[in-house]
Amino acid sequence: METRRCVFVGVGGQGNLLASRLLGEAALSMGIPAVVSEIHGMAQRGGVVESYVMMRGVTSPIVSDGEADILIGFEPLETLRTLAKCNRKTVVITNTHPLPPFTVSVGQGKYPPVDEVLDLIRARIDHMIALNGTRLAEEAGNPLSLNMVMLGALAGSGATSITGECMKETIAGSTKKAFLESNLKAFDLGMEEAKRLTG
Repeated sequence: METRRCVFVGVGGQGNLLASRLLGEAALSMGIPAVVSEIHGMAQRGGVVESYVMMRGVTSPIVSDGEADILIGFEPLETLRTLAKCNRKTVVITNTHPLPPFTVSVGQGKYPPVDEVLDLIRARIDHMIALNGTRLAEEAGNPLSLNMVMLGALAGSGATSITGECMKETIAGSTKKAFLESNLKAFDLGMEEAKRLTG
């Protein structure tokens, strides 16, 4: 399989750093060379957090503008803001549930309608999977399992050669046992939803 440059973006506390680490571990377990790197924003204050997973013959740990093969966005507006990393062929997987920044909460800003955000993304790329990952995480019994939903959506998209089974084995071996059942359920729900949306 060819090189895959995956970008994860979200807001601090959504778990995208763990998701990127798990993807990297799953790749290595399948014998696929992988490099994981992170750019920390103000994570504890709801700031933007980006992480990258590079698979196969990649020498740089950073994704330049236009280079991303896959963008996994945990928050729709942050997905839109990160589109500079993408090109027309980038597969974009985004959560549709907004998490407005603090400035919106205190009345100093306005969050745009999510449908408009998604339309702007669709205008820039050819393949987008938009799902309410937050709702699926809640359905799985753990609102904090959004990252597992998004990993499941990635597996369901077929955009990488990482299998769902390998990803689930990695989750089982690298996450807290107390959350294992809900994590695996969230993963399955995300994978099923991505398959439904792309089918």
